[in-house]
Amino acid sequence: MALAVASRYARALADLALDPQRGADPEALTAELEAVERALDESPALRNVLLSPAVTPARKRAVVARLSAIAGLSRLLRNFLYVVIDRRRIGLLGEIRQAFRSVVDERTGTLEAGIATARELSADERAHVSARLGQVTGMKVRCRFAEDQALIGGMVARIGSTVFDGSVRGQLEALRRRLTE
Repeated sequence: MALAVASRYARALADLALDPQRGADPEALTAELEAVERALDESPALRNVLLSPAVTPARKRAVVARLSAIAGLSRLLRNFLYVVIDRRRIGLLGEIRQAFRSVVDERTGTLEAGIATARELSADERAHVSARLGQVTGMKVRCRFAEDQALIGGMVARIGSTVFDGSVRGQLEALRRRLTE
């Protein structure tokens, strides 16, 4: 039930974010949602105020207005948070953010890839990996890079349930399997 509710809010926010007349940037909105979510996680007082049924919606709106001014949140996100507060759904903000990211990715034809490498890649290498994965998939690819010392060398890319293993460890494992057959 909570996921269905979060999805409805996420789709509504995506409709607004992707409306060309609004000129909103979905990536910036995602970052803003993450910042608000972090603020809620890091500040028990803020979380208590926004989640407490004893605090009036008007007071919660005032807190969000202050938070928006301090954090530099867009008017679109501030107004969206007002609606979420008025509907008592602020507890679903994490689920809404995840669903929003999924909806925006789906509508813009973007895939998310997890890339594990043996060492940190330079900006040029990251751009090359992203471009190459875009060629392979035929879609835009947003990469999350992480280091994995167990790889020895090379990289492993995960896009959904598909794994592209170009690591030395993976090649050694494949060689071991062939030799033991």
